[in-house]
Amino acid sequence: MEYDTRTPPSHTSDKTSFGFVSARDRWPVIITGAIDDVHRATSKETIPEKQEEGKRITQGLATLKYELQHNRQMMPLPDDGGPDIAGYNHELEQRGNPNWFNVSWLFSECYLYRRVHTLFSLSKHWKGYDVFSKQKMSTFRSSRPAVLELAARYNDLTRQLQLNDSSASEEECEKAEELLFTEMCEICLWGNATDLSLLTNLTYDDIQKLQGSESRKANEKNIVVNDLPAAFAAVKRVQKSGKQERRVDIVLDNAGFELFVDLVLTGYLLQSGLATQIVLHPKNMPWFVSDVVPKDFSDLLNVLVSAKSFYETPSEDDQSNGTTPKPLSDKEDEAMKQLFSNWSSLYASGKILLRPNVFWTEAGSYWRMLYTAPSLFSDLHQSELVIHKGDLNYRKLTGDAMWDPTTPFTEAIGPLGPGSGMRTLALRTCKADVVVGLPAGEDERLRDGDESGCRKWAWSGKYAVVSFCDGKA
Repeated sequence: MEYDTRTPPSHTSDKTSFGFVSARDRWPVIITGAIDDVHRATSKETIPEKQEEGKRITQGLATLKYELQHNRQMMPLPDDGGPDIAGYNHELEQRGNPNWFNVSWLFSECYLYRRVHTLFSLSKHWKGYDVFSKQKMSTFRSSRPAVLELAARYNDLTRQLQLNDSSASEEECEKAEELLFTEMCEICLWGNATDLSLLTNLTYDDIQKLQGSESRKANEKNIVVNDLPAAFAAVKRVQKSGKQERRVDIVLDNAGFELFVDLVLTGYLLQSGLATQIVLHPKNMPWFVSDVVPKDFSDLLNVLVSAKSFYETPSEDDQSNGTTPKPLSDKEDEAMKQLFSNWSSLYASGKILLRPNVFWTEAGSYWRMLYTAPSLFSDLHQSELVIHKGDLNYRKLTGDAMWDPTTPFTEAIGPLGPGSGMRTLALRTCKADVVVGLPAGEDERLRDGDESGCRKWAWSGKYAVVSFCDGKA
């Protein structure tokens, strides 16, 4: 806590904040979904000992939900052997052993998912079980139209980059590169609109509306901060300098469709020569419902290589509705296999690396990285650009603090800012109160006369920010 910004954090006691709404409305729904998942999984088990453990985990989730809804005191985490447990419990004590509705939103939300994880990690038969896995795969199935569209476009782009037979001038080529970089980053940005911790009541059609090229074009006007030109200029300078090793890191957010578009960006950066290696940073445990764990990467590749089976096998919803999925065409199936071949070869050759770290699932902001995870901080110095995906990463970058919205991003990220030796690019659709880097008067315009005191425009993911800081300059 001593390394955090002194600007007050978003708080669950603030009834005008999305933190309060999340604790009151969203979290109980998420826990209920976890209870239902474990109950169904337990009912299918034939090993008595595993059944009993499943029932105990279900009861533990129910207890957590009760404590949350009745504003009980947050209890110390049981020691499951994780290196982060002592830190969580020490901070809980530092914060005065608070109740659920009188605590930092960031700390309490991280605590929530870490406590859920202890229920599984302390078991014998359920270790490694991802209680959110089925939801991730279900949403990826619902993303089928956007996945097929992007697969075809990516394969076409790959062929064009391999041919590289343009007769355009160097200036024209660079302008085209910038436009392509922008489009790829915007695909990556709006892919984040699929966030399972927020999609508690959306239908299949609603999910589809969040994805696809027409949706992206319509949403360009809703990027209220856009530093993509500066980010492109930085990576292009490095490429032009002749530096042989040009690494880019992506701190991942959601699995499913968003991980898919992260890999689209990854492949593009490698094949365009803007990067020679991409390091992906997943979480090391199920986190915030849909966050990527290493298994999600292999699951996604498995879907690509067996796309017909995945998309044509009726889901539980299809079975209950009596519907049959539309068959994949041979052309669509081949496009998915080409994608698998491309990405799996990049991974096998070491151009794509997965590098989880316990730091990403600790309770604190990234202001602490230099002091509590110095080896990670040092490692990220080797990167030419560190891309942070999604709302939680943005909240952690800025300390989830209630900054004046005109505060420069470079100031709000503290030790990761100017002089840090690190280039930071945040791609974030807004789903929390904290926002920085806005022009004067923009927050008032977006509030549109709302006098409730709530920054509701920043809650739904309708608006986005793309914020850049060149800490190597």
